[in-house]
Amino acid sequence: MTSTFSKSLFIVSLLTLVACGSTGGLVLTPVENIDTTPLKIGELSTKEKQNWGHLDLVSDTIPGMSVDKAYEEIIKNKKGTKVIVAVLDSGMDLSHEDLDGVLWTNKGERAGNNKDDDGNGYVDDIHGYNFLGESYNEQLEYVRMLRLNIGDQATLAKAKAKLDSEYQKALQNKQQYEEILQAVKSADAAVKKQLGKDNYTKQEVAAIQTTDEGMMRNKAVLAQMYGFNETIPEVIEELGDGITYFTEQLNYNLNKDFNGRVIVGDDPYDWNDRNYGNGNPNNRKDDESHGTHVAGIIGAERNNGKGANGVANNVAIMSIRAVPNGDEYDKDIALGIRYAVDNGAKVINGSFGKSFSPKAEWVYDAIKYAAEKGVLFVHAAGNDGADLDDPSNPNFPNDQINNGAEFADNVITVGALDSKYGSTLLASYSNYGKINVDIFAPGTDIYSSYPNNEYEYSPGTSMASPAVAGLAALLFSQHPTLTASQVKKIILASGLPIKTKVVLGGDASKNASLETISVSGKIANAYNALIMASQVTSGKMKL
Repeated sequence: MTSTFSKSLFIVSLLTLVACGSTGGLVLTPVENIDTTPLKIGELSTKEKQNWGHLDLVSDTIPGMSVDKAYEEIIKNKKGTKVIVAVLDSGMDLSHEDLDGVLWTNKGERAGNNKDDDGNGYVDDIHGYNFLGESYNEQLEYVRMLRLNIGDQATLAKAKAKLDSEYQKALQNKQQYEEILQAVKSADAAVKKQLGKDNYTKQEVAAIQTTDEGMMRNKAVLAQMYGFNETIPEVIEELGDGITYFTEQLNYNLNKDFNGRVIVGDDPYDWNDRNYGNGNPNNRKDDESHGTHVAGIIGAERNNGKGANGVANNVAIMSIRAVPNGDEYDKDIALGIRYAVDNGAKVINGSFGKSFSPKAEWVYDAIKYAAEKGVLFVHAAGNDGADLDDPSNPNFPNDQINNGAEFADNVITVGALDSKYGSTLLASYSNYGKINVDIFAPGTDIYSSYPNNEYEYSPGTSMASPAVAGLAALLFSQHPTLTASQVKKIILASGLPIKTKVVLGGDASKNASLETISVSGKIANAYNALIMASQVTSGKMKL
């Protein structure tokens, strides 16, 4: 992957915009303002936490995408053209109060008649399509490859070594969580008895005077847990969630004998076997919340007094259920991309990824198809805190092979940011790479929609990707003549070029500037992107 977006382009663009003045005096955020931004002191308020990804680095000292500023100063009341955004994910809550008004509806299809009314090859696809049928749990790809003996001997040997390592890690983590949970529950019961009450505070625990070794040990256990959460019931819940996570890994994701696809009934490694799935892309379980959260980041109804605001104000969200509780299948992703393209999507968000992809060519062909049709594919960089340019850390899908030249100009790969500006700006879990990661966006503890009209915070490059997908939709909406390639270039070129070095992978001994760990060296910025888009569409700037 090579980049034409350099510091010089940013400076030239800035000077051009100032000289032209065709945006009513609006100019891109000056480069020199960025690294002199004072660090924010103190914790974010609840309001800031729920909206930090939309705030402005210079005025708020919070490294958001300047979405609020863009609406206040540029968009104002302009709705623009409606843009279809496909959420290629785990399915979503189609009845959610903050999403039901922004759903894509296939007007050529009649609900519930079990017919393909519009002839697009899919039955009853009113709001999208479900390529998983009624399946939910799945193996990781390299485990499936071992079960089915797919791949050459070198690949299978690598897969076996990874499975052996990951299975032991999951087993040890599960056992550790169980031991900690038992200790916390025991300490919790003892303190409740000591205080004579079911609810107590951190301060009350600290104030217990005792010489009893058991009670001192209980106090120490709870004191340590208060470092992870504000209340012990929340700690117990999180530990229980962790045990469930590692149990599912052992029972499904890393279980070589498990086959989650048998419920679907197709051969996922046969490209011609396509008569599967159904027209209901709703999430199947309450904890299948990923797609709902992603959709809200992109386009949750703005300013309706509920939950959070999406980045884009005029979208129709198409739900494509193709990501299980485990690794996605290449066939589902390839067909999902093609479904989105053929049914009018301009942007596809892919907040998923895996380290093995035996049928990667199917996905590559689908990405090329999307490029030919002018559709942008925005993809999460992954959460391993790793350098994706290292051949030992592949993340599929991508837009190049073996760190070579891009084979399509319509893919943006997004890394994640924390809410605090400075050396820890790059999220500790975020992958990075000068060749493989294009830009960074807010990703840690993003507040968005959850199933059953709920709202929660979630972290990950999975949250950073839809922020950029929403920005892309906003550009297409306000400037419908832009091509997918132009939107990609604008987003990368208009970001804020952070010069300060950031910690990599949470390891304080490793640090680098964003320009050495991404194509653009920048963090996405909606305000700048809209100004640059205006210059491009007016003919005053060429990309």
